[in-house]
Amino acid sequence: MAEFDDLPGTPVPTHRLCVAPMMTHTDRHFRYFLRLITRRTFLYTEMISTGALLHGKHEQMLTFHPSEHPIGIQLGGSDPAELAACAAMAEAAGYDEINLNIGCPSDRVQAGRIGVCLMLAPDTVAECVERIRQTVRLPVTVKCRIGVDDRDDYSFLYRFVSTVKGAGCNCFIIHARKAWLQGLSPRQNREVPPLVYAAVYRIKEDFPDLEIILNGGVTHLADLEGHYRQVDGVMFGRAVCNNPYMLAVADRMIFNDAHPVPNRVEIFRRYLGYVEQGHAEGAPLSRMLRNITGLFQGQSGARRFRRFLGEVMHRPDIEVSRLQDVLALIPDR
Repeated sequence: MAEFDDLPGTPVPTHRLCVAPMMTHTDRHFRYFLRLITRRTFLYTEMISTGALLHGKHEQMLTFHPSEHPIGIQLGGSDPAELAACAAMAEAAGYDEINLNIGCPSDRVQAGRIGVCLMLAPDTVAECVERIRQTVRLPVTVKCRIGVDDRDDYSFLYRFVSTVKGAGCNCFIIHARKAWLQGLSPRQNREVPPLVYAAVYRIKEDFPDLEIILNGGVTHLADLEGHYRQVDGVMFGRAVCNNPYMLAVADRMIFNDAHPVPNRVEIFRRYLGYVEQGHAEGAPLSRMLRNITGLFQGQSGARRFRRFLGEVMHRPDIEVSRLQDVLALIPDR
């Protein structure tokens, strides 16, 4: 894939601002695209199950572009030995962090004893963390919820964090909603249970030595200041998918990085170089374009931009060079 020619050395990993691991969204193509917008925001892979990694095409699953640093891999599983083996593979591939998915509520994930159901088994999560830490040198973090079903009192979250901390986990990314294991779809579990930021703030207060990252319902950079008074970092989710350019000023605003803020057209043109090479190597055009349609969100011509990409990304006969034509639909560029 195309290389950056103007990036300095790999940024120092930090969780001050992160983009959440999101299935069908944070694949390597979207992460590369985000790196054209922000150099410092911490990125994560989609959740990868231990079974898929151990028995599938692991080299393909672990591939990422060097520009994606800092980047963590999110693993899903509950078997300590399998997680440790996958963590070793991720370390060898060059990832900066191992993150455990203890927050996904989907039925399919629960069936594999992955995700938020494991909050009901904190000793198992602690055993997994300990085994991974014995195997790799990378930091191990946990992404969880504030509760599960009717187990949503603060003492439940406190006990979970305390138990997993005892195994050596020093960073928790906490979605400030509980999850319902039955009755709600994954999407509804992101929207229906109320946000309780106070629970996440209290965890930081009770565990001041831990790095606590807040996730859930944060949609604008302007929201960050209030949260930063209470926790160490914030994780954006689907707001970035809808409007990825919102991160264009994050490096200056959050990380005091004074490099020039790229404009949308520059980002798109640079990404097209990546798309052209990736397409020549066999990457599906739809996979590379599906998550960038929000680049011109809020701008005149944004709807035409989305429609154009939506129409061409599934056409086998399209010439990648023709994608430049979409810029003519953006009047104020």
